[in-house]
Amino acid sequence: MSEEPAQITQIVVTKLVKTYGATVALRGLDATFESDRLTVIEGHNGSGKSTLLGILGTLIRPTSGSVVYAPVGEDRGKVRRHIGWLSHETLSYPDLSGRQNIELYARLCGFDVAPMWGEIAERFELGAFAERPIRTCSRGQKQRIALARALVHDPNVVLLDEPTTGLDKAGVARLLSIVDREVAAKKMVLVVSHEPELFRERGAARLVLERGRVKDPT
Repeated sequence: MSEEPAQITQIVVTKLVKTYGATVALRGLDATFESDRLTVIEGHNGSGKSTLLGILGTLIRPTSGSVVYAPVGEDRGKVRRHIGWLSHETLSYPDLSGRQNIELYARLCGFDVAPMWGEIAERFELGAFAERPIRTCSRGQKQRIALARALVHDPNVVLLDEPTTGLDKAGVARLLSIVDREVAAKKMVLVVSHEPELFRERGAARLVLERGRVKDPT
């Protein structure tokens, strides 16, 4: 049996449609995303940004159309191990500590990160708060833990939905530094943010949505 490809190098979206009852979130959207690139997905509220990111992250099933993750294909189970997902929700177990949440997620991905916890804590600047139950942490602390959890398995596709939520100025600077490192490592980084200028300043490609369709950003 041949080994699975080590990484996703391209995502191709074709004629993507997503409806929620009578509401149409995406209307035949076509787009291509490449590795070694930061892309910011922009648009007004209701334009389909988070829906698109959720579909790319395999958390939402499209109504029609296709999403191909080259060279892995379309198998959601195989694709998921290559994806790091940061939602605007923390998606953590509130009674577990930040560290336990991160270690649990890593084990689900087939990694034992306990021996390298010190390195992880340093990279994401996780202080003593990471040893406390998530429910006792501030919004910014929860966001830092969620980011560490999303990246702990070294995914090559990084999806960030409103990643600056709850972060102070220092926290935003830390996040941007991490984004820079992921792009430098030739990852595919896609961001939905209500502060798109932070990412445009880093040379991000832009995908602008309007009412579920791609709009020319110019």
